[in-house]
Amino acid sequence: MAQPAWPDDFVPLPVDSAPVPEYGSGSLADLLPTLLAGQEVPGFEAAIGELTPADRNCVFLIDGLGWEQIRAHPDEAPFLHSLLPTSRGGTGRPITAGFPATTATSLASVGTGLPPGEHGLPGYTVRNPETGELMNQLRWKPWTPPKAWQPHPTLFQLADAAGVRTAQVSAPAFEQTPLTKVALSGGSFLGRLSGEDRMDTAVERLAAGDRSLVYTYYSEVDGKGHRFGTDSDAWRGQLMYVDGLARRLAEQLPPRSALYITADHGMIDIPFDEQSRIDFDEDWELGAGVALLGGEGRARHVYAVPGAASDVLAVWREVLGEQFWVASRDEAVAAGWFGPTVDERVYGRIGDVVAAAHDDVVITASRNEPHESAMVGMHGSMTPVEQFVPLLEVRS
Repeated sequence: MAQPAWPDDFVPLPVDSAPVPEYGSGSLADLLPTLLAGQEVPGFEAAIGELTPADRNCVFLIDGLGWEQIRAHPDEAPFLHSLLPTSRGGTGRPITAGFPATTATSLASVGTGLPPGEHGLPGYTVRNPETGELMNQLRWKPWTPPKAWQPHPTLFQLADAAGVRTAQVSAPAFEQTPLTKVALSGGSFLGRLSGEDRMDTAVERLAAGDRSLVYTYYSEVDGKGHRFGTDSDAWRGQLMYVDGLARRLAEQLPPRSALYITADHGMIDIPFDEQSRIDFDEDWELGAGVALLGGEGRARHVYAVPGAASDVLAVWREVLGEQFWVASRDEAVAAGWFGPTVDERVYGRIGDVVAAAHDDVVITASRNEPHESAMVGMHGSMTPVEQFVPLLEVRS
């Protein structure tokens, strides 16, 4: 493959200009270690310094509800908005999701306290170096032994062993999933169908121990955003509903408790036009030399055929370099995109080329990813609307 001839005025986005997540001081991976340090669980230090210790901690994770979405919707989310620092008495702040800003990666960061380069779920789909296949880490397909893929203990397991009463309260269907096993297991799993039951059960479990850690989760804000976009009535309806759930949980907190409301990523709506949606399956330039396309529309892992990695990098930079941060694997690792370190077992899961969206644009794959390509709301990259997630606090 011939190297592209860049036009004289073409300047690709520098790799080091990407706003790397705040690993070690203000990311999702730092939240539970900080809470456990406050509960005097051995081996943990407070990474997020301004959080006051509490005997009982509850984390309510709302899938897909970024910091910017809460700020932009005070009428639909009056309770959540009241916890922002711009509101009277609000002490909330944004933290960063981690890269990529996607559910499987973020939940693993929450549950293990490790950045993606260490826990090993560095994308929506990534190549398994042992099989050469793309592995979907959200749906866990094709089947891969969970403990081999993510061998670190969860923080819930460590807290439970240290005498902290731990529980996860979520949809019953999640109890036996591999992602739950490797990221969120430890203590008790309590499956509840309705959001109201989850809030009430979380309160009961929080009050059941002198030291307790409870995690609860709601997914449909993300679901409606993907399908209809964050500018839709369906999405706003879900935001209004989850705002009521958060209030319900906060108003029932037992004594000596802290509630932290957060999310796994934000979301951005992408227009349906050729400038905003670049179809990999119809673009011969982007496809040249590519063996597998992983990741998702705004955070792509690109796996080259043997010997073609440098050529693929050059072409992707020429075609996309003003709209995406485009890096080689080694450049992305050195820049800290996946955390301060990348374990050897994780290194080969990262693409030969990694492309993270800067502009309001996605790389779809209409034939191979028809469902994902039809989504309105997207996420994955390092822009503020995707990266910044809330850390909202209520104490009793």
